[in-house]
Amino acid sequence: MRDRRTVLTTMLLPLIQVVLYGYLSSDIRHEPTIVWDLSRTTESRRLLQALSNSQYFSMTAEARSMRDVVRHIDAGQTLAGIVIPPNYAQLLREGKSPEVLVAVDASDATAARTALSVAQAVGSSLTRHMQIKAVRVLGVVPSQTGVDVRARAWYNPGLRQVVFIVPGVLALIMQFTMTFLSMSTIVRERELGTLEQLIVSPIQSGELMLGKMIPLMTVGFVNLTTILLLAVFWFGVPVAGNVFMLYFAVFVFFFTTLGLGTFVSTIAKTYIQAIQMIQFFLLPSILLSGFIFPVAAMPKILQWFSYFVPLTYFLTIVRGIIIKGVGIEYLWPQLALLMLFGFMVFTTAVLRFRKRID
Repeated sequence: MRDRRTVLTTMLLPLIQVVLYGYLSSDIRHEPTIVWDLSRTTESRRLLQALSNSQYFSMTAEARSMRDVVRHIDAGQTLAGIVIPPNYAQLLREGKSPEVLVAVDASDATAARTALSVAQAVGSSLTRHMQIKAVRVLGVVPSQTGVDVRARAWYNPGLRQVVFIVPGVLALIMQFTMTFLSMSTIVRERELGTLEQLIVSPIQSGELMLGKMIPLMTVGFVNLTTILLLAVFWFGVPVAGNVFMLYFAVFVFFFTTLGLGTFVSTIAKTYIQAIQMIQFFLLPSILLSGFIFPVAAMPKILQWFSYFVPLTYFLTIVRGIIIKGVGIEYLWPQLALLMLFGFMVFTTAVLRFRKRID
């Protein structure tokens, strides 16, 4: 009971897990959707209303061209895009089946599979309704009347779950490896008494920090290269984007992870205590970042918390580069926020570390 930090961790950590797991879900509803309605008729609005009533699509943006649809999905601003042809209403009146494109971001295969199934089910339901109405009016069942929903999975046409999991595991390993390494090296040296020997040496505090960080970053880049090779040649997950941009994003993310590990090491007195404390940072980041549960499926309050988790932005960057192949023109907001988090966390950790050694 004298070790208040350990008691606090033991009591609070299970409560945090129960609360988070109780509210988190993989069932995505109200997916942000961009619409390019070239028909703009009562019939096209009826189709959009049916898709919206399914509670899986939420019409949040309107496109003026196909390029707008592609840009919104590439940037992650919307998870789906709907394109209605200009002759949609005319074809329906002629008893034909107009083709409607429903494109879904399939970087998350589970969410995409559900959205594609719902879109096709809505199209089938409207088709049955039109056929029943035609029977009542004409007395015969038309062979072609209905809505032909062409559901397409972008970036991951085969809906392979490994394409979604492997980039997420890469980001998670980067966070765990660098955080634990930076935390353990400093705490272990304090326990063994070697940190005091470094402090009394002519080495300045900045040189000491640099000497600690460079080997850890080297290990991180070796891990990154190994994971990429396994992803490409073992799991068949190609890197669609710029590899050099991926390495730069990892370098920026290192400042957050190394800073977090260093900060915890300045608070904890023992290695076991440091491991217990780091769980308060790592566990919520895993659950709230979108690694397991989509951020869009979380309650609003948890979505707000996810904005303060650096891993959220790093996951978006990694999946955007590896799966979608997008560049800096789409990922610069996440990269800028990641830089901001890295600067704040790393600066705070360095200042506290210097204060401890002074």
